[in-house]
Amino acid sequence: MAAYDVAVLGGGFAGLSAATALAERGTRVLVLEARPRLGGRATSFTDPATGERVDNGQHLLIGGYAETFSFLRRVGAAGDVFLQSQLAVDFVDSRGARSQLRSRALPAPLHLLGGLLTWPALGGADRVSALRIGLAIASARRGRVTPSRCETVREWLHDHGQTARLIELLWEPLAVATLNESIDVAAPEPFAAVLARMFGSNRTDSALGLPLKPLDELYAEPACRYLEHRHGVVRTSAQASIAFDPAPVVSVRGEVVTCRAVICAVPWFALPEVFPCPGPLAETVLAAQQTPGSPIVTVNVWFDRPVMDALFLGLPGRTMQWVFDKRALFGEDASHLSLVSSGAVSLVNRSNAEIVELALSELREALPDTRAAVVRRAIAVREKNATFSVARGLPGRPPTRTVVPGLFLAGDWIDTGLPATIESAVVSGHAAAAAAAEYLQT
Repeated sequence: MAAYDVAVLGGGFAGLSAATALAERGTRVLVLEARPRLGGRATSFTDPATGERVDNGQHLLIGGYAETFSFLRRVGAAGDVFLQSQLAVDFVDSRGARSQLRSRALPAPLHLLGGLLTWPALGGADRVSALRIGLAIASARRGRVTPSRCETVREWLHDHGQTARLIELLWEPLAVATLNESIDVAAPEPFAAVLARMFGSNRTDSALGLPLKPLDELYAEPACRYLEHRHGVVRTSAQASIAFDPAPVVSVRGEVVTCRAVICAVPWFALPEVFPCPGPLAETVLAAQQTPGSPIVTVNVWFDRPVMDALFLGLPGRTMQWVFDKRALFGEDASHLSLVSSGAVSLVNRSNAEIVELALSELREALPDTRAAVVRRAIAVREKNATFSVARGLPGRPPTRTVVPGLFLAGDWIDTGLPATIESAVVSGHAAAAAAAEYLQT
């Protein structure tokens, strides 16, 4: 096998952002992905009945994901994300009442505060409570996401005077979507870090972004083309492992890869396979083994007619927290809805039929137009290890640099201060690329 400057293990957001950042510098990169396709936990598959490319889970971006949009611009894919000009989200509450939260024409972050104060779904006490959380968010914006005395997000919200109504309508759906964990379990610091990005200095930081293509077509395929155009090599179905001699030695089915530096960008749960004899990384691998995953369940439903008048809706107070109209996003006719349940611990082990029936029941309750529509197909997709848990008391997340010269870590689990979001993965990828580039110069 030819020699490379850097071998990158993992072809998801972390690995591809690291690889393309290095290739941009003129570094010769080899990407090794264990699965048959690139994309990691953010990818797509072909539904055998409809022939459509279906995401393994709906991913939502926010405008404040600066590193993610930098990566997408690098590979020429930023135009394939629909990004709102300003935050606008429709909700259907548990009583069936619909309202829209829309930011106002004010400087950031007052535009969001103005949106909360004029949101028709809120009462006077709710609006006052929205003001009270502003100081905590302002502190987070200044980079001071300090450890909280509160154990969970819910306790943190109560500590900042948030009403039950505001928690149910806004903070809980937002927290569960970004943390993939119940607010009764998740620690508050990662949520504060997400809010700091949403309440940034630009009005578009809080806007929501949705892929206009299946996930693999959005970023994995453009990244692959980008790398190959710059003399990089991408290999799929290439299960790699790392040994130490004492430098890191990468091998694929017994074939040693010649490289000067290594970036391991696999998910936290795959680290024991990559490091079968972890040696100097024993503590990191043990921490990964002691970190549980948190599941996401997505139900895809095809109807015989359009049933939504919005690209997406929040469904607070329900098991399925969000619904997206995929056909509307992709500019097609008919209707393919994607319903998402994050932190789906109570759902993931139920049968497909039970999951689909629950999703349809909640959908029909929230959207009257679905009641007369014919369901042509419905499937449930489970990702049991969609993200790592952000509960209090788990082992610490490792840094980018390791004790092994020439070995760097990337992935959303790496200590970026963020929860398991696409932004965390890309932040880690760019940090690993910078560290590897610095190492190559020594």
